[in-house]
Amino acid sequence: MSETSLPAPDHTATLREALLAADFTADGLLDRLGAAAYAALARSETVPALRATRGASPLDTLVRLFLLQRPVPQEQARAALPLEECVQDGWVRVQDGRARATVDVRPYGGPDGEDWFIVSDLGCAVGGAGGIGSREEGVVLGVGGASTTLASITVRTPVASALDLGTGSGIQALHAAQHATRVTATDLNPRALEFTRLTLALSGAAPADLRVGSLFEPVGTETFDLIVSNPPFVISPGARLTYRDGGMAGDELCRTLVRQAGDHLNEGGYAQFLANWEHVEGEEWQDRLRAWVPAGCDAWIVQREVQDVTQYAELWLRDSGDHRSDPAAYTERYEAWLDEFEARGTTSVGFGWITLRRSAAAAEGRPSIVVEEWPHAVQQPLGRAVEEHFARQDYLRDQDDAALLAGHFTLAAEVVQEQVGLPGAEDPEHVVLRQHRGMMRATKVDAVAAGFAGVCDGSLPAGRILDAIAQLMSEDPVLLRDRTPQAIRLLVEEGFLEPVPVAGAVREEGLG
Repeated sequence: MSETSLPAPDHTATLREALLAADFTADGLLDRLGAAAYAALARSETVPALRATRGASPLDTLVRLFLLQRPVPQEQARAALPLEECVQDGWVRVQDGRARATVDVRPYGGPDGEDWFIVSDLGCAVGGAGGIGSREEGVVLGVGGASTTLASITVRTPVASALDLGTGSGIQALHAAQHATRVTATDLNPRALEFTRLTLALSGAAPADLRVGSLFEPVGTETFDLIVSNPPFVISPGARLTYRDGGMAGDELCRTLVRQAGDHLNEGGYAQFLANWEHVEGEEWQDRLRAWVPAGCDAWIVQREVQDVTQYAELWLRDSGDHRSDPAAYTERYEAWLDEFEARGTTSVGFGWITLRRSAAAAEGRPSIVVEEWPHAVQQPLGRAVEEHFARQDYLRDQDDAALLAGHFTLAAEVVQEQVGLPGAEDPEHVVLRQHRGMMRATKVDAVAAGFAGVCDGSLPAGRILDAIAQLMSEDPVLLRDRTPQAIRLLVEEGFLEPVPVAGAVREEGLG
């Protein structure tokens, strides 16, 4: 697979027109296959899709050719495609009256309804016809859960320059091309850059500056407004598979990537990564990750999942199809993985998101570094929530307790209150505030914090609201002012309350 030549991009505009004309799009596939067959494809099950495309329409032909990678009659292919150009450029080969695809072409819906196409190696679109199951060193994968996760958490503010480090088949570069004036895409695997070129061209996007090399070597001392990377983060004994294995000891590749990113960020710029990290015996994982954050950068690190070392080894042995190999070879590889973890004192492996932002405050020695575990559901996309997180950190960094009490706040959108207690009880045991957007957090609060949040509409400073609450609850207003700023700070930090600029607040004499 890694030795095959790739299609030329000479007639991608003509091919794109044919794909769109046949409704070979994400929405078109759902309509044609139906929800059950469409979902089955994501599980690498092709039988329902084969049954749904037994006709001879152009869409049926394209699904079988490019998604299911089945041969189709030459005349059917000609009815669906500019066949001569596709054969000439290398997208399709014809033999004995049958046409076969040479690459996987997968429809992908952009965030604003764009019709895009991700080009990758045959059988290696994640969740596609063949799954991964490949031990080819230079294989280039298509769209997978990690790819879409990174795309969904990336900040989409318009920028002058963006870097997609380890571009693979080009999905992150494709997203970046929509809001960055200049996109640079790098990869250690030269074939990946050619796939990225095809993905961008077939999707009708502007070309990227493609450079071969490892980590930040291809860009020298250049800096960017946005850096994204879904790196080969798998912690493995050795580096058999370029597309997934870091090739450095333990989680050193991810650490190196994060540490070096700070030198390549412009002021206010973001660097966003997916990563694995080791949980090492005798060391707090949060402390390990805080040590990764480069000087001059704020950071938000979210651990989404943790696997023990046996689960982790089994996951990636299945990923490469080793579980279907000779049992003795499988056992040997499994042992090698556990030997590596034992030697390093690794008890489990975490997976999650790392976001850096270069800021003046961090450069002054006042960084905001938040490391947390959040395995619960979130509302995608999260790019806006990432921006809001850092904006809240900027605000809180400059607010002492007196400033918080003088501040004005509003309750964030889609926050509800839940009362928890025994049925029929006069008072709840506790009150929970819950978000229905973004990180979808929930936090337990006392009666004062619940009442405070409920009346925050930006019209009164926090201190005056607390004075009124103290009067209603027959509490000492001075003591209430002393103990409540910490709760306000937490509600702001987690996005339940939003600061309101004083100049825009309406001052009133009462709560009503």
